[in-house]
Amino acid sequence: MITYIKGKLIEKNPTNAIIEANGMGYFLNISLNTFSKITDQENVLLYTHLYIREDAHTLFGFVDKLEREIFKLLISVSGVGPSIARTMLSSMTSEQIQQAIATEDIPVIQSVKGIGAKTAQRVIIDLKDKILKTYTISEDSLGSSYNTVKEETLSALEVLGYTKRQVGKLIDKIMQASPNISLENLIKQALKNL
Repeated sequence: MITYIKGKLIEKNPTNAIIEANGMGYFLNISLNTFSKITDQENVLLYTHLYIREDAHTLFGFVDKLEREIFKLLISVSGVGPSIARTMLSSMTSEQIQQAIATEDIPVIQSVKGIGAKTAQRVIIDLKDKILKTYTISEDSLGSSYNTVKEETLSALEVLGYTKRQVGKLIDKIMQASPNISLENLIKQALKNL
């Protein structure tokens, strides 16, 4: 699986980017949020998700891991395909999507082109628990470094066989007690308390 592509930015459009890495050009479908955050510098890194159907293999690019995770959660909902998920990520930030799902704000989700009332309800029903358990949603969010450390810890513990459900609250508890804890120490403390 391709997890990210780092290389030379060849072309950038509001819906796609072309990155050359090791002599190969990769066409990545991107959201407007990713488009706005990609600087015109020569070298870029985009996190990726390969969407496979019978008739096509489509590569999506994301400026950060959070946006990729939200995309993956959205396409797991019946009736939400990759183009609707990309439209949603273009219309709102990842944090706004999390907030809308967590607060069951159907009108906000329904405001995205291609999402009707039933699909908006399905998104909330299918994803609310995952969003609440996995992500810190608060007005005084501790910032992206907090979320990055948390995500990396969750990923590491998943590799070790724990589920996000098992460790999510424990990680939050440890991080609230020690907001500036390093990734290594957070994993160690979580393992001690499991």
